[in-house]
Amino acid sequence: MSLKDINDRLKAAEARAGRAPGSVTLIAVSKVQPVERVRDVLAQGQRVFGENRVQEAQGRWPSLMQTHDGISLHLIGPLQTNKTRAAMEMFDAIHSVDRLKLAETIARIADEIGTCPDLFVQINTGAEPQKAGVLPDDTDGLVRQIRDLSLPLKGLMCIPPVDQEPAAHFELLQALAARNGLEGLSMGMSDDFETAIAHGATHVRVGSAIFGERVYQG
Repeated sequence: MSLKDINDRLKAAEARAGRAPGSVTLIAVSKVQPVERVRDVLAQGQRVFGENRVQEAQGRWPSLMQTHDGISLHLIGPLQTNKTRAAMEMFDAIHSVDRLKLAETIARIADEIGTCPDLFVQINTGAEPQKAGVLPDDTDGLVRQIRDLSLPLKGLMCIPPVDQEPAAHFELLQALAARNGLEGLSMGMSDDFETAIAHGATHVRVGSAIFGERVYQG
């Protein structure tokens, strides 16, 4: 499937949901993809990309940014506190804020460098022990603490369990965001982004449907 196919499906999903054209941001998830594939997608006009790891992004994007204008990078994987400064210098948005200690570190560094990426709180909607994210019942408290730090909190993010119907998780995230007065909803991936758009997604994270299957190095 091509980038054009995904954009056409995204626009159709916006229309079906009664959403304004352009209300959903497509994040092309380039993690562990060969740089040749990334260049090809850049050549097709995509400018918003998602990476899972700070170190991988540092190795890939500085050179690409020298040859392509307007690139916006989103960190969608877990962020270790000791990588916070590097992440804030590299990314325009961080979708995986899930604990107060990380938020406090972001706030301290933002004061030092005078800027801060847009932030999303990651919610573990399925309460999966192996997955990052704050539990739904703890969402309101963490949101309040982040706001107390005067950080640019834009919304919530989730990754539904792979063996469950995603719509219920998207509904939960939408409800949690509405209750906290947040407009951003980072949800939906290659297999379910149209369902996510129907439930209010503002950012969808699509990887393999754009790039092909990921290539993991030994």
